[in-house]
Amino acid sequence: MRIVLVGPPGAGKGTQAAYLAENLSIPHISTGDLFRANISKGTDLGRKAKSYMDKGELVPDEVTIGMAKDRMEQPDAVNGFLLDGFPRNVSQAEALDEMLKSEGMALDGVLDLEVPEDEVVKRIAGRRICRNDSSHVFHVTYAPPKEDGRCDVCGGDLYQRDDDSEATVRKRLEVYHTQTEPIIDYYRGQGLVVTISALGKVTDVTERAMEALSKTAKADKA
Repeated sequence: MRIVLVGPPGAGKGTQAAYLAENLSIPHISTGDLFRANISKGTDLGRKAKSYMDKGELVPDEVTIGMAKDRMEQPDAVNGFLLDGFPRNVSQAEALDEMLKSEGMALDGVLDLEVPEDEVVKRIAGRRICRNDSSHVFHVTYAPPKEDGRCDVCGGDLYQRDDDSEATVRKRLEVYHTQTEPIIDYYRGQGLVVTISALGKVTDVTERAMEALSKTAKADKA
């Protein structure tokens, strides 16, 4: 299957992408991973991306599209892939369609993870990170530390990252609504979108997603 995963920040896309890719035996292609891999390997695209990032500028669509194209052409993606973070806007979605069409392929579905905005803010703004080890993550509501402000693992101080503040989260949501959300309507016009609730346990969301994608696959074969 060839799937695009969309949803607002805080919807759990990264977590669900990993589970879904494993269940469907297809690679999880994340924009963040693509950038890191290309920059660390010093590829032409990686150098171009870094030159923009170092100046605090957005990486042009053509660079992002080039990285995605290279990754989708790798042998492990022959039978499908799950895209997470790409396409990020309608221009990228149109470019993806052209790429697939040139290879005689098409997307099988677009999975839209739906989460109320207030829940997104609650999820992200409630995160607390250990100053000693950033892999020690807590949440004031869903996974609170035993002692307020103190890491259960090493006793380090817990803090809220600047980009996890409520004001920053709401700005990120504005960007999502303006730039990324329009691709849902774009793909809905092609009959590809399936929307599921991303509320509840991770395993429950994964089950909903697999069921929705299964129905999409059956519809394609009908």
